[in-house]
Amino acid sequence: MSEEYASELETALAGVAAALADPSRIRMLCALMDGRARTATELSIAAGISASTASAHLTKLVAGKLIICIPQGRHRYYQLAGLNVAEIIEKMMNLAGIPVTAAVRKSSAPLHLRQARTCYDHLAGETAVAVYDAMQEKGWITEDGSTLTTAGESALTTLGLPPAHTVKQVFCCGCLDWSERRFHLGGYLGAAFFTHCEQQGWLARTPGYREVTITEKGKKQFRQWLGIQVP
Repeated sequence: MSEEYASELETALAGVAAALADPSRIRMLCALMDGRARTATELSIAAGISASTASAHLTKLVAGKLIICIPQGRHRYYQLAGLNVAEIIEKMMNLAGIPVTAAVRKSSAPLHLRQARTCYDHLAGETAVAVYDAMQEKGWITEDGSTLTTAGESALTTLGLPPAHTVKQVFCCGCLDWSERRFHLGGYLGAAFFTHCEQQGWLARTPGYREVTITEKGKKQFRQWLGIQVP
């Protein structure tokens, strides 16, 4: 190891350690351990500090590459920078003798809306997040959700959805879910998938409301097609 590299490594490690070296910042990181994104206000409440103080702490956590900031409309959400960060925090919790579950907050959204609902023209909620995750795991969309892969285009064409080259708008993207604080499928593909599921009788809207019901037929299809178990 060269002296220059060793110096850079030491500086980088010291920066990460400095970002972690504050009880309020640790409480914020613990609040993000469930993988969901949260606002600065929510994290300030979790840490028991003022909004202005929380902002300064969040800036340090972003600079330390422990969290990322996700702009979504008028709001800005914060999320752990990756699984490696979660693993580090979990190891620290274990070392300190604190169970991970003690730091995880659950969504306060009504259960019937958490499972499935509309988000503009596409599906949202737990089921939609599961669909997005399954598509990533199968390699149908890229890790950031911005591109449909060759395997994904083949699978979706088989399903009956038009190929990507026939669409002029944003074809697919990750859309941050309001209740789950994780990504579900947006863009044209999200809307086309929702329409297809509705036409096939896999889901049904509740007239006048955002609530969506996954039918028994839909539960079977989601299980067979994507390996998703819908409650």
